[in-house]
Amino acid sequence: MNADTTGPHVVVAGGGIAGLAAAHRLALAGHRVTLLEAGDRVGGKLLAGEIAGAPVDLGAESLLARRPEAVALARAVGLGDRLQAPGTTTASVWSRGDLIPMPKGHVMGVPGDARAVGGLVSPAGLGRIDRDLELPPTEIGEDIAIGAYVAERMGHEVVDRLVEPLLGGVYAGDAHRISMKAAVPALFEAARVHPTLTAAVRAVQQAGAAVPADAAGAATGLGGAAFLGLDGGIGTLPGAVAAAIRAAGGEILTGTSVTALLRSGATGWRVVTRDRTFDADAVVLATPAGTAAGLLGGHAPGAAAELDGIDYASMALVTLAFRRSDVPALPGSGFLVPPVDGHTIKASTFSSQKWNWVTDSAPDLFVLRTSVGRHGEEEQVRREDTDLVAASLKDLAAATGLAARPVATTVTRWTGGLPQYPVGHLARVARVREALAALPGLRVAGAAYDGVGIPACVASAHRAADEIADEIDATSKRTDPGAGHSS
Repeated sequence: MNADTTGPHVVVAGGGIAGLAAAHRLALAGHRVTLLEAGDRVGGKLLAGEIAGAPVDLGAESLLARRPEAVALARAVGLGDRLQAPGTTTASVWSRGDLIPMPKGHVMGVPGDARAVGGLVSPAGLGRIDRDLELPPTEIGEDIAIGAYVAERMGHEVVDRLVEPLLGGVYAGDAHRISMKAAVPALFEAARVHPTLTAAVRAVQQAGAAVPADAAGAATGLGGAAFLGLDGGIGTLPGAVAAAIRAAGGEILTGTSVTALLRSGATGWRVVTRDRTFDADAVVLATPAGTAAGLLGGHAPGAAAELDGIDYASMALVTLAFRRSDVPALPGSGFLVPPVDGHTIKASTFSSQKWNWVTDSAPDLFVLRTSVGRHGEEEQVRREDTDLVAASLKDLAAATGLAARPVATTVTRWTGGLPQYPVGHLARVARVREALAALPGLRVAGAAYDGVGIPACVASAHRAADEIADEIDATSKRTDPGAGHSS
């Protein structure tokens, strides 16, 4: 369907996956859409690249398959046949100098049975986990930091060895600050009604077990894979979405940052950039929280202050290519690193073992990547490329015995890339949306609100787009007395 070039006009500010998904949704619904992106490309933290001639992801590399939104978007833009399950899903934790297989039987690192984490947690730590069964219930209230809560119930060791590295891979944050309600909502709700954390974990596990093992993958046709990639990289998704937007009549402008947002009439907006001004019936702000705050200050100062308070973490990805013949046997898809052990890297992904498309494209190479940087560690991300590569090689050698020199290296920095979800984050988001409800034709979307993963960002975008479309439809019916009546 081509957008009606004379109909209501929606401007989407921000060309990350959320902005693209919102524009795609609106364009397919027949709206006239203009997407404005300040940078020189669309996609945000989804970026396809290459190293030594091999295609790689230089940003996000997988999407959660147990949520439908991102898989459905990939299919909608013609990438369904390129969805690919990982070649291996086994991973390790580099703890106390050893690579230990990632335990099973836990929810975001929180075990339902101490025996499930026996390889990672000391005998004393295992005993501390079992004390959860004897402790009186903990008052959780409206929200609680997951690290603090788990440490109180099961001890610090399970937080240090499992919860921290797992959450660090998602948020690059501190488990003792991260909201349990936002980060692990199913466990939060279970913990509110069960007397012990152990019982809450088991309830979440049982709820998951009640769903057939292949149900999560039924919609994808790829079995029960929890995560999926794309042949050629997740970084190819933005380009496909952008092409679909243009095919539906939408306009995409890069190198175009929004400098001001002005009211135009009772319900319209005027979107100002350095070179042009766009009159819009509605606007979706799919920008980082700070940018949105700057644009909203004159219209919703309360919402702007809330958004300005959202903190971000930076990280760097170090991608390394080796001659395959120089690489020893490595276990599984990679490993996580507990920050308590004091290493530079926080994780490593063995891309050539995790994704068959990487191996198929470069069979003589072994590609892996490390990640560096957590919230409050900006100095790590600012280190020179050569320092980050050297630190990565040092940690890789200590963890795996890999002593080879890479044939190529690439460092990709994501400065301010990951919004932090501290205790009270969801209440903050609710206050933002409540304040914006008084502004007709304006919605927000993106990683700062309902989740940092790709499906969550797409869901956020679809929510904003659908609310905008409903509002436009309602306004049209109010201004057209004959709307909805047949002659």
